[in-house]
Amino acid sequence: MKFCKKYQEYMQGQEKKLPGVGFKKLKKILKNCRREFQSKNDVHGVLHNQTCPQHCPVCDGTFFPSLLKEMSDIVGCFNERAQKLLELHLASGFRKYFIWFKGKLQGSHVALIQEGKDLVNYALINAVAIRKILKKYDKVHFSKQGQAFKSQAQSMHIEILQSPWLCELMAFHINLRETKVKSGMTPASFEGCYLTFNDGKPFLSCELFDSVKLDIDLTCSICLDTVFDPVSLTCGHIFCYMCACSAASVSIVNGLKAAEPKEKCPLCREAGVYEGFVHLDELSILLRRSCSEYWEQRLQMERAERVRQAKEHWESQCRAFVGV
Repeated sequence: MKFCKKYQEYMQGQEKKLPGVGFKKLKKILKNCRREFQSKNDVHGVLHNQTCPQHCPVCDGTFFPSLLKEMSDIVGCFNERAQKLLELHLASGFRKYFIWFKGKLQGSHVALIQEGKDLVNYALINAVAIRKILKKYDKVHFSKQGQAFKSQAQSMHIEILQSPWLCELMAFHINLRETKVKSGMTPASFEGCYLTFNDGKPFLSCELFDSVKLDIDLTCSICLDTVFDPVSLTCGHIFCYMCACSAASVSIVNGLKAAEPKEKCPLCREAGVYEGFVHLDELSILLRRSCSEYWEQRLQMERAERVRQAKEHWESQCRAFVGV
């Protein structure tokens, strides 16, 4: 079955109408573009299919704006639904019931698992759809504009595989599965996500479709160790919270919210990525369970450093208050 048909069937099978890629419409734009520039201009009278130029006003004026809006709608919908689901899962007591009531949802552990699985599937199949349509664009135009557009989408934070909530959903499923195994219950039916170690370095992996496999490196590029108390910046890169504070030139007392807009990501050097950071709570739970000895050592070190920074902060505040 061709992917276009498979994708349409998948999107039509969703109970809730979700935004998606207008795969058929975008392919039609490319087909019309190719047809318009088809000509018989070979000097020997042989039929020659001339594709449109690299910067084609027919395609660029409709193809990229349409795809940009669709990508934005997809990632916005995914982030909103994933955030609500994970907030509910991590909530406890009265707050959990309040969230159920506020969202008018039907509280069910099985429903949570299924919702999470559906969201991961939704993210990955749309990532495949976007990748295939951009590959088709480059094939028609003999260009690399499709790849350039993908890089632009990443800088605009509308690349769905870049979303921190996808990483959180993957950790969420692994946590549920391990909890059920330890409690002697039947493991969760969703087996697409797993935590692996390569030469001692942890990776979060997910593969649901033959054409896409997502591997997220869980090594902090600042301390070069497994991320501790992980956070994801808006550019999608993951760091230890304390390392991120150090990179943003702020103390742990003030936190990442106090980072200046000019501060850049240590990896991609993009500015203004600290304000919208996401604390990866599910991933933190997963790593605490999987690397318990390492986690305890880092916890002791972090506590000592937090106490030291808090002491320095309040001493400086006191000196400023008395005018010293």
